[in-house]
Amino acid sequence: MPKLVLASGSPRRCEMLRNLGLVFETDAAKVDEACSLSAPEAVELLSFRKAEAVRPKHPDSFILSADTLVSCLGQSLGKPENKEDASRMLHLLSGKTHQVYTGVTVISPDGRSFTAHDCSNVTFDTLSEEEISSYILSGEPMDKAGSYAIQGRAALWISHMDGNPSSVIGLSLFLVRSLLLQSGYPLISELEK
Repeated sequence: MPKLVLASGSPRRCEMLRNLGLVFETDAAKVDEACSLSAPEAVELLSFRKAEAVRPKHPDSFILSADTLVSCLGQSLGKPENKEDASRMLHLLSGKTHQVYTGVTVISPDGRSFTAHDCSNVTFDTLSEEEISSYILSGEPMDKAGSYAIQGRAALWISHMDGNPSSVIGLSLFLVRSLLLQSGYPLISELEK
């Protein structure tokens, strides 16, 4: 039976797959995440790069990868570089609706690749300086696209969301299902175990 490998070290992505009951290995991809494409194109390209990066080590496995970017007023926001960058991002998002794009790629053992993305709209309330400073001191925003985690304290700021919650967390489970099935991965039988 071919294995499933998640090309990510993200605890959130691992937890979501474990909650489904899937058995998988992790192999965190190290790729250059610099990209000048639009957010939808970038998340597809970066998720593909991640899958391709670990594929040589797992030639007989299905490789699953994802990438998430936040976009606000035409600016793509990845993970913050430091506390000042996190503060800049949170000030930009304050009181606005922004988009969260998540790209997912599956590469089958025979080398076929399947990539797609989805988009969710998230609306933040206006944030005070004190809220932003306290949140940054918590450390939570430091490894998150857009400097926030919907499953963490930032959930207190979301007044409205239109889209897929799992995608905003960083792994669209809808796309995972769709692309695994397209790739020939025996998802249904794996979920029945």
